[in-house]
Amino acid sequence: MAWSEFTVFLIAVAVITITPGPDTLYVLGRSLGQGRSAGVLSAVGIFVGNLGHTLAAAIGLSAILMTSATAYMAIKYLGAVYLIYIGVRTIISRTHSPMLASLPRSSRVKVFYQAIFTNLLNPKAALFFLAFVPQFVSPDQGNVPLQFLGLGTIIAASSSLWLMLVAVLVSSIGDRLRHHASFSSFLSWLTGSLFILLGLRLAVPERS
Repeated sequence: MAWSEFTVFLIAVAVITITPGPDTLYVLGRSLGQGRSAGVLSAVGIFVGNLGHTLAAAIGLSAILMTSATAYMAIKYLGAVYLIYIGVRTIISRTHSPMLASLPRSSRVKVFYQAIFTNLLNPKAALFFLAFVPQFVSPDQGNVPLQFLGLGTIIAASSSLWLMLVAVLVSSIGDRLRHHASFSSFLSWLTGSLFILLGLRLAVPERS
């Protein structure tokens, strides 16, 4: 991947990472209900879940991308359209999230596995990996599965490191995290705009 493409990827991952979603709500809920260690453990579980999405994308799409140039372009364009779609949806539905509630106490094992399944069973997460990661995979560079795994691992690691930071901080500013209407709206607008611009950029054929 060219440095310009990798820079776009890293910027997109950074914005996506800090945007509140189901994973963030789960970590916050566990941190509020059971403290810092449960929140950090939840972040580790979500990392495992994201690796599962990465493996699924690598196994399910690598063979197609390596054998069919037409299928590769079709996936790229469908992914670009989907990114634009979720960008528009994110902007027009930027409403304040409901009040965060602490989750009931559970064993460490249960906290960990609930985090994994909360992430794995989120269809939006699966669709995101299928739409986003292939935009930065190039069959011409070879070893497509390794490209999928590398990019997916970066996404998973970035997300979990951020969630660990959230878990560490939530004990001291927990009450303030319950209501963030203006900040949440700004993040939704920023993320939605990024998705739209990224989708439009990827939908335009590259000039030689």
